[in-house]
Amino acid sequence: MDSPTPASARISIIGAGPGGLTCARILQQHGIPVTVYDRDPEANSRNQGGSLDLHEEDGQLALREAGLLEEFFALARLEGQEMRQMDPAGRVLDHHLPDEGETVSPEIDRGQLRDLLLRSLVAGTVQRGRTLESVSGPADGPRTLTFTDGTAVEADLVIGADGAFSRVRTAVSSATPRYTGVSFLEAWFDDMEHAHPELSQLVGKGSAHIADGERGLFAQRNSGGHMRVYIMQRVPVDWIAANGLRPEDTEGIRGHLLSEYAAWSPQILRMITDNDGAYVDRPLFALPVPHIWEHSPSVALLGDAAHLMPPLGVGVNLAMLDASELALALVHSSTIDDAVHSYEKSMLPRSADMAQKLEGGAEHLLSVPDSDEI
Repeated sequence: MDSPTPASARISIIGAGPGGLTCARILQQHGIPVTVYDRDPEANSRNQGGSLDLHEEDGQLALREAGLLEEFFALARLEGQEMRQMDPAGRVLDHHLPDEGETVSPEIDRGQLRDLLLRSLVAGTVQRGRTLESVSGPADGPRTLTFTDGTAVEADLVIGADGAFSRVRTAVSSATPRYTGVSFLEAWFDDMEHAHPELSQLVGKGSAHIADGERGLFAQRNSGGHMRVYIMQRVPVDWIAANGLRPEDTEGIRGHLLSEYAAWSPQILRMITDNDGAYVDRPLFALPVPHIWEHSPSVALLGDAAHLMPPLGVGVNLAMLDASELALALVHSSTIDDAVHSYEKSMLPRSADMAQKLEGGAEHLLSVPDSDEI
């Protein structure tokens, strides 16, 4: 079939994360209708995750295109750019304090960013409780989206913003994420200034990273007096069960971790022992490098659906830059096919280059920094 014009096309975005919502916002600003489908039944039905640093050259650029940069800075934490590098004894090896007014990469809670984008959309744009089961139909469209509730819709363009284990990706690529060999265990801390004053002083207002070559910790302050700590280990993907433990066995997991981190200082170990609530297992996956696919005029991928990489501060920024570039390509192209071609011409080389730079980067999170890195 002939590729339709963007203004007349049925455009469906799968996934209401920062990438999908940014794309929808910019399209609507230019009068292009779009529908976002998301599996969550409510906007706040699950925890949205920790803090994000949005960079001037990508995440902030996308928000500027979306007309939301000023509102972002009203929420962002400039002090969150503080970063401490420590050793397992608790000695500070390096300490970055942001300059007054520095805006290179301010922090914002993922939930706050999501809510900012949601508020900017036309009412009814996001259809909730819609879990995608499959994408079918010819490559030149229209595509049929079938959901697990038995409903189906047709789309002239399907935008996959549905994350690491994207269902949209399967329409154009057979690639699947692979376990990196490194796993995060997330721990939450509440009311830092009163309940955890020593840890608050240790970490500061931003983030702190500690590693010994085999294991590590990454602590990150969030808004509202909260903090998240990511306990990083080189372990099998099923390490909890392999050690005779269950995810809900908080005390058992804590005891195992204390034996693994036994050589670390008691002060640092409080990041393992003093958390409020259960741990959350988050094994790290990445797509093959490079991840490319045969062009389809009816499917576009962005963010982790296109280029899942280790979590080294680029994921959400690349997703939002992808979203901005795809939306603007649709605004300025005469057909959907032309827009996807234009978008992929810049996105694929950029993502391949970054993925190559970060390949094996999960291991870097565990490494002791060289003296010239400090």
